[in-house]
Amino acid sequence: MATAPAAPPRPAPARRPGRPRPEDRPKPPWHPVPLVELSVLVGIVLLVLGALNLDSDRGKLLLVFGMALGSLGGLDTALREHFAGYRSHTTILASLPAVLAAATLYFVGAPWPALIGGAAAVFAGAFMLARRAFIRRARRALRSHG
Repeated sequence: MATAPAAPPRPAPARRPGRPRPEDRPKPPWHPVPLVELSVLVGIVLLVLGALNLDSDRGKLLLVFGMALGSLGGLDTALREHFAGYRSHTTILASLPAVLAAATLYFVGAPWPALIGGAAAVFAGAFMLARRAFIRRARRALRSHG
C-alpha cells in the first residue's frame, strides 16, 4: 500500500501593511525581569486561595488582592503598548476612570441615573483622549520604523 505524498508547506500569511511586528512590542523598564507575569501568577494564586476560603474575611481579602494584582499586570501591558503606538487598548484604558467615577458616585450616594450618566461621560472623554494619544503615537512609530 502506497502512502500519499506530503502536502507542500503553506506560505506564511501576508502581513497587513502598518501592522506592528511582535518584536516591536515595547519592553518594560525592568526587562528582562518578568515582573508582569509574576504579578499575574501571584494574583491567580491569591484568587484560588481566596475561592477556597470564601466564607471568611481572609478569603474575601485574598480575592480582592488577587483581582488587583491580575488587573495591574494587564493594565501595565495595556498602558505600555497603547502609549508606545504598538496596539490600541483604548476601551480598556477608558473604562478605568469610568469605573473609578462610578465607584465614587456610588459611595457619595448619587442616584443611579447620575451614576450611569457620570460614568458614561467620563468613559466618553477618556476614550477620545486615549484614542487621540494612540493615533499620534502610532503615526510617530510608523514614521520611525517605516
